[in-house]
Amino acid sequence: MAHRLLGETLEILADLIGFASVSSESNLEMIAYINHRLDRIRARTTLTLNETGNKANLFATLGPPDADGGIILSGHTDVVPVEGQDWSSDPFTATLRNRRIYGRGACDMKGFIAATLAFAPYFQELGLRRPIHLAFSYDEEVGCLGAQVMLKDLKAAGRKPALCIVGEPTLMKIIEGNKGCCEYTTHFHGLEGHGSMPDRGVNAVEYAVHYVTRLLELGEQLRGRAPEGSRFDPPWSTIQIGRMAGGIARNIIAGSCAVEWELRPVNAADFTFTQEQIADYVETVLLPRMQNVYPDATIITETIGEVAGLEPMSRSEAVELVRALTGNDEPAECVAFSTEAGLFQEMGIDTVVCGPGSIEQAHKPDEFVELDQLSACLEMIEGLERER
Repeated sequence: MAHRLLGETLEILADLIGFASVSSESNLEMIAYINHRLDRIRARTTLTLNETGNKANLFATLGPPDADGGIILSGHTDVVPVEGQDWSSDPFTATLRNRRIYGRGACDMKGFIAATLAFAPYFQELGLRRPIHLAFSYDEEVGCLGAQVMLKDLKAAGRKPALCIVGEPTLMKIIEGNKGCCEYTTHFHGLEGHGSMPDRGVNAVEYAVHYVTRLLELGEQLRGRAPEGSRFDPPWSTIQIGRMAGGIARNIIAGSCAVEWELRPVNAADFTFTQEQIADYVETVLLPRMQNVYPDATIITETIGEVAGLEPMSRSEAVELVRALTGNDEPAECVAFSTEAGLFQEMGIDTVVCGPGSIEQAHKPDEFVELDQLSACLEMIEGLERER
């Protein structure tokens, strides 16, 4: 069956790539396309929307709609932008060259979604006793925002699938752990003034520099906190400063500044350590200095997204399942990049990451997925019929 569905998968993938579902834009057209395909086979589908209603998650069930347990096949519908990248073909038109499909999202992660949709009619006719669920989210690339909404709705409905396979590109290797991803923008508001009298103002840029310096110090401390035997690369939690912007001109005391930064923790303890340390520095050192000159000065940290990592388990039914489906007997791995897997794990769903394509191709110009990888993914999904 898997080899017969490769052509169908490629047709669906071409359609999906054609939707420019960049995180900054709506994904409703792509969700409508997927929903239409699933409606035709009478799958049970549920949509959850963001606050403005211009983005949607889709959760579908194949097989018995009200049965407990079941296996989730999870993917995100959004992709990263292409602006400033040098593509050799239209990024939103699927192009086949040298047994590779090129296009934005080809591996991250519309290839996996296409494979699941190709198999959906087959599973719906199979007479499943254990349901197979399809979970397609919005805004994974900007903080895993959609999956949090979808899982909250799932929990409120009293539904709890047993296992989850997140199809991020892993070259079909089994990933049992990934770091968390916590993204923030810290805003500094001081007091503008003439550059010749810096002591009469509160320079937001200067205090932002102190803040960044403290973050970098904490990053060095996190190196020394690497768990013994950690299999992540690098093995410790990391802090990274992505962007810093503030001020108007060199002769004006900067009244505002913003720092965009991220923390990628290997465990919850490092998350707590970092949050407590930087909060203490703000409350006991930076803010008192600022407000001593200007009482209305503020430092406010905006949380863009906080996503727990996927923590390796001593025994994982999801890992064992994918090992049986793929025939891969190599040790499961841990990766530094973030996925939605930790959100499913937090809900008590045993979760593993395994999907077609390489993370080395994701987010780059001329992103591609190899046909052999799609075939291997289809073979893995086909094996789920044994779970019925």
